[in-house]
Amino acid sequence: MAVDATSIFVTDQEPIARSRGRARYAARLIRQNPLGFFGLAVVLLLGFVAIFGPAIAPHDPAEITTTTAVQGNPSLDHLFGTDHLGRDVFSRVLHGARISLTVGFLSVIFGTFVGTAIGIFSGYVGGSIDNFIQRVVDTAIAFPALLLLLILSAVLGPSMRTIIIAVGIAIIPGVARVTRSAVLAESTNQYVEAARALGASTLRILVFHITPNVLALSIVIMTTLLGTAILAEASLAFLGLGIPSSVTWGQDVNDARNTFPFHLWQAFFPGAAITLTVLGFNLLGDSLRDIFDPRLRGRL
Repeated sequence: MAVDATSIFVTDQEPIARSRGRARYAARLIRQNPLGFFGLAVVLLLGFVAIFGPAIAPHDPAEITTTTAVQGNPSLDHLFGTDHLGRDVFSRVLHGARISLTVGFLSVIFGTFVGTAIGIFSGYVGGSIDNFIQRVVDTAIAFPALLLLLILSAVLGPSMRTIIIAVGIAIIPGVARVTRSAVLAESTNQYVEAARALGASTLRILVFHITPNVLALSIVIMTTLLGTAILAEASLAFLGLGIPSSVTWGQDVNDARNTFPFHLWQAFFPGAAITLTVLGFNLLGDSLRDIFDPRLRGRL
């Protein structure tokens, strides 16, 4: 059997062409979304610190050293200085990243999953059930989120599980509202009407037709809310309702506020970590929204 050398050459070049095409597409996304790329870099750096931070921390974050308590200012041995008890601020910032990411991811996953499920069900079913659910959502949105977090934390007791549940519950109403709007738009499309005409059950339409088309929106919502969840955890820790006996950024800022004389670096570096983390997730979420939005996709 004769072998066509040209076809072999073309076949061998196909993976290379696909790789180059993906590389050009990624480069175009980075060039047109520099802020989103910066946000992605911040998120990846935060993930690295959360995983390997405790291993690379130069000092024990809970070690109290009276000889360095008065040092305060950054030095070669203490890059971010020390707090009022002589604890290394750099090591505490590295350890705090793990707590912040854990609380942020788990609470956002919980809140987004429940809120998306409620929004899909409410938007597709409609009628009196939809009206009832939306009035409950309106009431929850009107209730101050910080007050809700304080009440849940005080009732359930300070712990990581409590903070995850409290932040997740605070996220649910907003996610449900946005998801319902997307479902209302998707329910009028022809593919849903065709599924109904073919006799597909409500559950099948929700699972195989509606849900896949709102998943991109859920991913964008999750990315944007991660910064909000981390900020909420830091706020609870700042108010004294954080995770007991844990190293968190909000707790360090609160400790610095309650010391005299005031230790600037003890508050500045954890506060900067919170700010940079929230900024990174927000920028990444905005870029993902632009990428997944069909109206903007032609510009990318």
